[in-house]
Amino acid sequence: MIRIVIAEDQRMMLGALGSLLNLEDDMQVVGQASNGEEAVTLVQEQSPDICIMDIEMPLKTGLEAAEDIKNSGIKVIILTTFARSGYFQRAIKAGVRGYLLKDSPSEELAESIRSVMAGKRIFAPELMDDVYREENPLTEREKAVLELMAEGKSTKEIASTLTIKVGTVRNYISAILEKLEVTNRIEAITESKKKGWFH
Repeated sequence: MIRIVIAEDQRMMLGALGSLLNLEDDMQVVGQASNGEEAVTLVQEQSPDICIMDIEMPLKTGLEAAEDIKNSGIKVIILTTFARSGYFQRAIKAGVRGYLLKDSPSEELAESIRSVMAGKRIFAPELMDDVYREENPLTEREKAVLELMAEGKSTKEIASTLTIKVGTVRNYISAILEKLEVTNRIEAITESKKKGWFH
């Protein structure tokens, strides 16, 4: 029997997924969580074989929860509406075994669970096309500058937070705009969010 924990913040979807999987002869849903924190707790309590996670959940995202349980030996399958390559890359780094989209047919989910249990990795084909193309071009320092820009900090505030010179921050900002092929800070933030590089 494949023991499953599901984490999904939309209660209707959570209930429907639970009922669907419980109909399978070889599966049993042993826990349902409505946010990432609950998911991590349930996984620790229940030690399921598989944990199915949505990405955008309160308290902790599915990706953060997957990172938390990465070394537990529990196989994580992400089930989301978002075919964003930034999310997908983070999911791969967190060691997830499957990344499926919610508009896939339900029987595909049960099949994917069996495949993952058999040691395979299952990823939505839509993601495979752009995963190699969409690496985040920013350096760690540029990412830090962008995060602070997204928090609404001025050039001067960014400089004091990172203890660097204002001129250096300006250089980072122009590098960010150039790499993201945008003309201003707002566009840079929007573009990064759209690609799933940060929330």
